[in-house]
This record gives sequence, structure tokens and C-alpha cells, in this order.
Amino acid sequence: MQSNTLTPPFSEESALLKVRMAEDLWNTRDPERVVQAYTQDTVWRNRTEFPVGREAIKACLERKWVRELDYRLIKELWGFRDHRMAVRFAYEWHDDSGHWYRSYGNELWEFNEVGLMQRRFASINDLPIRGSERQYHWPLGRRPDDHPGLSALGL
Repeated sequence: MQSNTLTPPFSEESALLKVRMAEDLWNTRDPERVVQAYTQDTVWRNRTEFPVGREAIKACLERKWVRELDYRLIKELWGFRDHRMAVRFAYEWHDDSGHWYRSYGNELWEFNEVGLMQRRFASINDLPIRGSERQYHWPLGRRPDDHPGLSALGL
């Protein structure tokens, strides 16, 4: 697939690929790499934070991944039109005391003409889980292609 198919307006195929690329990028847990997918003046709502611009986003992600250890994420396309997407996600992580959580959320994404995300609005809820309730067991990094997605896991 050519890179220009990952720019608006999205087809179903390119929207699905864009979501998987975002999931893969976030699963690197590398703020420097992640922010490259966003415009310089990107605007976010993430929980109770409202960062604007790549540097603020990078700082937000650095704080996140210091607190959310062994982070593993799955995203799923909910809908798309033109230059916008709705995505649902769930990720598992533990804190520095070893308490596990599954965080559920929805994101609204808006892209510019070259496919960089210019706005991201996320609503996220954390559910404490036991380690035995974890469903994401792949090695840290990219989710394997044969690992079930959210719908297949009943999430």
C-alpha cells in the first residue's frame, strides 16, 4: 500500500491500517517516536490533561510510561469519515506496586491533509484486575498478528 493511501480521505482499508500503525507505534512506548505521528501544534485531551504541541505530548507520554509499566495496547476502528476516525482501545499495565489494570477508552482523531493527527480526544477508565485476569501476554512491543483483537477477546 502506498503511503498516500494513509492520508485523508480514508478508505476502510487505509483506516484499519492507520489504526494498526497507531497501535504499533504506541506499543513501542517511545515518546520520541510516537509524537512524530502528530502535527507540531497537535491538541489533545487525555484524561485530565490538555497538552498542546509535540513537546507537551512527549512530556505527557513520558509521565504515562513511567507510571504504566509493562504497557500493552490494542486499538480497534469504530468508524471513520473523511479526515476523522473514532477508535476504541484497551490496554493492560501495572503500577510500581505490581497492581494490574485494564484501561478502556475511546478516542476521536482528526488528521491533516498529510495524515498527521492534529486533534486527539481520549476518554479513559481504569479497571483494577488480578494478574490472572490479564489477556495480553505477548512480549513487550508490537502485538503479534495472530493475537486476538478487542472484539475477539470480548472487550
